[in-house]
Order: sequence, then structure tokens, then C-alpha cells
Amino acid sequence: QVHLVESGGGLAQPGGSLELSCEASGSIFTIVSMGWYRQAPGKERELVGSVNSGGAINYADSVKGRFTIARDNARNTVYLQMNELKPEDTALYQCNTYAYYSRSQWDAFWGQGIQVTVSS
Repeated sequence: QVHLVESGGGLAQPGGSLELSCEASGSIFTIVSMGWYRQAPGKERELVGSVNSGGAINYADSVKGRFTIARDNARNTVYLQMNELKPEDTALYQCNTYAYYSRSQWDAFWGQGIQVTVSS
């Protein structure tokens, strides 16, 4: 199995910045992609950003130009730098990875989630 440990998050003022990080560990054969999702109260979970093994990056339209995702392949870690935060960015952020845990078996793995609150 693959375990994800998230850190960062917390409280920020509108216009402020926060950084999230997520490290994958365990029975990792190959990581296909790593990314972040978020879910606000009363809303569906949505993709924030992801980066695949080839370096291709995908962002939600709502965060383009404000958030930056980066991946450290050597450390199996993904980072999310969040700038120009808005109250609507308030949500539970979850790290996600699609990874092979053997030569032929893969699955989606999720972190516990980390709260980000943007408020004055």
C-alpha cells in the first residue's frame, strides 16, 4: 500500500499565501501522478491541480495563475504553493496519487486531508 502524509495548510488572510506538501511512502513501484483535490462544505470534491510522471500539469480554472504545483520525484513529494488566496479557496485539501504498488497493480491513494481556511 501507499501512504500519503500531508503538511502545511491552516489559516490565511485573503490575498495571503500558504504551501501544502504531501509525501508518498510505502510499497511504491511507480507513481503515475500526484495532485491535490479539495472539498468545501456542501460542495463536491474537485481537482485543484495534478502533475504526472512526464511533468504535465493540470489546474482547475479557478486557481490558474494563483496556485503552483510542483513534484519532487526523488522524494515522492508534491507541493502546492497557493498565492492570492480567496475565501472561496477555503476547503479540505486532499493529496492524491495514482501509483503502481507492484509491477502490474495500481490504485488511487488518498491522504487524510488538511484544512485550509481563508478569512480575515
